[in-house]
Amino acid sequence: MKLKQVIAVGVVGGMLTACQSIQDSPKQTGGTLIGAGLGALAGSQIGGGTGALAAVAIGALAGGWLGGEAGKSLDRADRVHAEQTTQNSLERNTTGQTSSWQNPDSRNTGTVTPTITYQMANGHFCRDFEQTIVVDGKSERATGRACREQNGEWRVVQ
Repeated sequence: MKLKQVIAVGVVGGMLTACQSIQDSPKQTGGTLIGAGLGALAGSQIGGGTGALAAVAIGALAGGWLGGEAGKSLDRADRVHAEQTTQNSLERNTTGQTSSWQNPDSRNTGTVTPTITYQMANGHFCRDFEQTIVVDGKSERATGRACREQNGEWRVVQ
């Protein structure tokens, strides 16, 4: 529980510090925040005991840097393509079936692959997925989890 609080404080602090950056370079800032969150999550899964906080911090820094680099080149249309493909893939694809998107203007591409589907104790259906984004020939891969909301949309929760 304490680890989750440390992560939450770090994310909130990063968001507050990034307010000006969001206005100046929203793609890079968004990528940095998402990357930092995913990096912190990965670090929390790897680290244990007294090394857990260090693993989270290292994961957040590495993820933030990688996400910022990818975010530099993602524009609004790229994000729309990625979000629509993610929603459609989570709703329609079988486990292991990949959907892809491409922005003809930026030539950036991506894929989404649901990896597992399950029902939570509260009755909500969730799916883990892998997502890859290719910007200027550089590929970034991340994993996530999304759960179906009551309105039928999938919301990324991790």
